[in-house]
Amino acid sequence: MHASTQSVAGQSLATTRQMSRPIELGERKFLHPGRLRWLRAIAWAVLLLVVVAALAPMSGRFVSGLLPKESGPLQLLASLIGIAVGLGVYVLAVRLAEGRRASELAVRPMVPHVLLGLLIGAAMFASVMGIMAVFGLYDIQSLGMAPAWTAVRKALQAGVIEELMFRAIFLRLVWRAFGPWIAFAASAALFGFGHIANPHATAFAAICIALEAGILLGAFYALTGRVWMSIGVHIAWNFTQGYLFGAAVSGTDMGPAIARSTARPGFPEWLTGGAFGPEASLPGVLVCLAVGLAVLAMAWRAGRFAKQP
Repeated sequence: MHASTQSVAGQSLATTRQMSRPIELGERKFLHPGRLRWLRAIAWAVLLLVVVAALAPMSGRFVSGLLPKESGPLQLLASLIGIAVGLGVYVLAVRLAEGRRASELAVRPMVPHVLLGLLIGAAMFASVMGIMAVFGLYDIQSLGMAPAWTAVRKALQAGVIEELMFRAIFLRLVWRAFGPWIAFAASAALFGFGHIANPHATAFAAICIALEAGILLGAFYALTGRVWMSIGVHIAWNFTQGYLFGAAVSGTDMGPAIARSTARPGFPEWLTGGAFGPEASLPGVLVCLAVGLAVLAMAWRAGRFAKQP
């Protein structure tokens, strides 16, 4: 049984590696080699970010307004439509302006990459809470079954749209303009800063988000050349945090949960995350950095940072 499980896991990882490739930065049409390509890449990033950030939520809210607010499944459907609009707009824009198919959203590796990402994201956050529990930093109380529609909807919205914006658009095009290391630093910083307006956010919380998700999720994108694994990790991290453990997710409430996790009084916020949640804690940073740096090393060894034309 043990040998069989290892064999299946090994085959799954091998299949995932076969479906991976270097990030396709874009080298045709608007991103053709030549004068001021760095400026064209940055301008294109800004335009794409504005369009996706506007159309995806706008579409979701429009459909949501037509449906009963009390219906969890229908509100989830509205969010899925908004997500589909965001993905569709991106694929069409890349096809028209860059003259290529959006390989970062290739359909064939989607299922295995997302599934593996979901497993990794759930395991990582469970590890963070395990550390918290062992050292007596959190109280975790079971609440019984609860509807998951709101948590699923919020996890999908953040997981897909944020990965599309911060990884497929921003990280890729800054990489095109200035190379990988500036791209990683800039995308991580922007991702952390993007959470500064959240409830209970502090400068320390924003730095934690940058170190955790900014590096970790970019590393999975660099390793696979697709955003699907980053999406899976992001979705599972948020869902596990907000629904399975009932902790604050970047200072926000994910809705009904099957447990409630609260930081015990008397410990410093840098150790527990305080009201912002475990993402602003030292254990959260350490777990995410350990995995993120390991994935970055794998990407380096796989030649993912080689210079592209």
